[in-house]
Amino acid sequence: MPWQRKLGRATDQRTSILRNLVTALILNGKIETTEARAKEVSRIAEKLITDAVKQKDAFTTKQIKISAAKIDSKGKKILKSKTSKNGNKYDVVDREVKTDIVQVDSPARLAVRRTAMKWLMKSHDAQGASLNPVDKLFDEIAPKYVGRTGGYTRIVKLGARRGDASEMALIELI
Repeated sequence: MPWQRKLGRATDQRTSILRNLVTALILNGKIETTEARAKEVSRIAEKLITDAVKQKDAFTTKQIKISAAKIDSKGKKILKSKTSKNGNKYDVVDREVKTDIVQVDSPARLAVRRTAMKWLMKSHDAQGASLNPVDKLFDEIAPKYVGRTGGYTRIVKLGARRGDASEMALIELI
């Protein structure tokens, strides 16, 4: 028995459809699709959310130094003149060193994030800003389901589609 429904598509097409649907579900919270696709998306999304909930707090923070270019009021880099040992003059970018606190994932959390990256694709919102669904999964969705042991999605049957009488369903995060 296959681990996944075939959905009448070749493997690469089926994987692409499911990746798009899972990404849309994580970003939007609900999607409308056929019943068979909704069941497959539910299986994938449930596994991703379960793993994210288990690894929600498996990280540490660390302080690092960051070197960044100084920028003037117009948004351009500030240059300063330097002289080399042999007397040549050249311009270099003036830099400032700051300290910043970054999050360091544990190996298990990193493995779960990489699995999620396999299924979730980066996308853009209406203004063109880049959205990372893996970050949304770990930062917003996983903390919401901490006390829950499963059943993160709900499938509501909507009836037959008008064009081809395919059974439609609404899948949503609870």
